Amino acid sequence: LPAWASRLTPHGLRHFCASSLYARGMDLKAIQEILGHEWLSTTTRYIHVHANHVDQAWEAANQRVASRFGE
Repeated sequence: LPAWASRLTPHGLRHFCASSLYARGMDLKAIQEILGHEWLSTTTRYIHVHANHVDQAWEAANQRVASRFGE
């Protein structure tokens, strides 16, 4: 939001809040409930994923797999 160049609207704040919750680890299904969306696909359009989020998720998943094998 600090780099937001457009007019700030309630709808824009919904996107920002949804994205912030997701970035902090809230489950996508829980965000769907909070926003009141009927379809999960609608919620996924609200979420703006930060560039490093995918890399962090990939690394965390690999660490979980490695711990299962005791490496």
